[in-house]
Amino acid sequence: MLTGLRLQNIALIEHLQLDFSGGFTVLTGETGAGKSILLDALDALLGGSGGPRLLRQGSERGVIEASFSLTPPLHRWLEQQQLDAEDGEILLTREWRLSDERLSSRHRLNGVAVNRAQIQELRPLLLDLTVQGQTQQLSRPGQQRRWLDRFAGDPLQGLLAPVAQAYRTWRAAAQKLEQARSNWEQLQQERERQEQLLSDLEAAQLEDPTERERLQAEENRLAHGVRLQEGVMTLLGRLVDGAEEAPSVLDHLAACESELAAMQQLDHEAAALASRCSDGLAQLQDLARDLDRYGALLESDPESLGQLQERIAQLKALERRHGKSLEELIAWRDQLREQLAPGGAEASLEALDAAEAAARQQRDRSNASLSAARRAAAAELDNQLMQALRPMGLANVRFSVAIEATAPGEEGADAVQFLFSANPGQPLAPLAEVASGGEMSRFLLALKTCLAAADQHVTLLFDEIDTGVSGRVSGAMAELLQRLAQQRQVFCVTHQPLVAAAADHHFRVAKQVRDGVTHTQVSQLRDTQARQAELAELAGGDSGETRSYAASLLKRAG
Repeated sequence: MLTGLRLQNIALIEHLQLDFSGGFTVLTGETGAGKSILLDALDALLGGSGGPRLLRQGSERGVIEASFSLTPPLHRWLEQQQLDAEDGEILLTREWRLSDERLSSRHRLNGVAVNRAQIQELRPLLLDLTVQGQTQQLSRPGQQRRWLDRFAGDPLQGLLAPVAQAYRTWRAAAQKLEQARSNWEQLQQERERQEQLLSDLEAAQLEDPTERERLQAEENRLAHGVRLQEGVMTLLGRLVDGAEEAPSVLDHLAACESELAAMQQLDHEAAALASRCSDGLAQLQDLARDLDRYGALLESDPESLGQLQERIAQLKALERRHGKSLEELIAWRDQLREQLAPGGAEASLEALDAAEAAARQQRDRSNASLSAARRAAAAELDNQLMQALRPMGLANVRFSVAIEATAPGEEGADAVQFLFSANPGQPLAPLAEVASGGEMSRFLLALKTCLAAADQHVTLLFDEIDTGVSGRVSGAMAELLQRLAQQRQVFCVTHQPLVAAAADHHFRVAKQVRDGVTHTQVSQLRDTQARQAELAELAGGDSGETRSYAASLLKRAG
């Protein structure tokens, strides 16, 4: 429920603060006084455009601020957004600033900045604005279906999530199948080339991703075999063979070992040194044996070297030709094996086809349940709308909700259209195409009345929807607004005294010129005399006759 509204530098309003209550509230005043500014301000507060138009001329800053009582849907939304409510209500603010001829605006919720997407989510939880001739809203894709779904309430709302999930699951399966079929067709077209490619890769006998690095190391060893053999001979000569004039390293160490053994007999302290010398001698003997074995492996083999170099050249050529590393070539070959294996791609395609068919069946089952619920709701909406429309001067009206199959989507597979005929002998036709402005106003009022049970926490705002209707019809509309206000908070901008008299709360909008500047003022009419005077003005001017008429309206409404 809207509990308060504050405007600063908005249109003709310099400063205004109003408090509101539940029930039925009307705003009246002469044409051009600015009655619709209040509704325009609320529309702009909740994401509507109009900032440049609404900012008061000559002002660099404008503010619209409204407070709303906390409702269960609003409370759930705040929890999802991790936002807090204060004292059982929220305070929503939109501020405009003009700087360097650029106008910027910012939204805040309880002092916390919120973005446009959050405001768009928040709006349907707070307000529902209806203006005369709202054919543009009727023409929005899916709008009439959304109205029907809202009318159906929670049972149908519970079907929407499974329908959306089933559609997304099917769509993902269908996309996989489509991609697989595309790949299969491409594979068939390129099969001969890919078979030749696989043959080449198979002939290369690729198994080890590190083969080229390993072969290059072996190539280096074979290519430098002579030099390495020379090194081995030199080392063995120094370690083992020695020279005529000098013993080998092992001979020296053996002599050292003998001397230390003799010293050990004379001094036990030399035992540790003798042990270390023996260990060193053993290690050098192991080294000599290993060098001998290593040298035996270094026999020059030009034929092996040539074969190894040919293999390295083959691997390099494959990598260069296909622009892939050896590891990538092996993975590519394995993929081609799978694709070209008898029945491989066909089996995968069959599995994806079966998955898509199963997902499609689940999607269609979910859509069928939703369609059945919509058809049941459509029959009930037909009945309720007829009951609401006939008292408003539409005795011969006919209405029907047409539901036709359409391409499946996340909202189901139904195209919903409201069909309307106001005159006998005229066929049913799309409402937006055949309803006059007055008929559209009455239809929207009747529709919002039918939706009241589903959206009982949302404030309804009607902007001059009773324009152009007769007194009898406006009286029926007033009764409908009164009934609607028993379930919802309702605001209505009106020129009709019958509608204004039915309100629980009455605000008068007027213009004043002070110091050559026009200002809009809004005041609440709290006593009977003030309301009679305003109703008399609406009825044609303040006179004895209109005063009596206004008094009778208030008495009847009371």
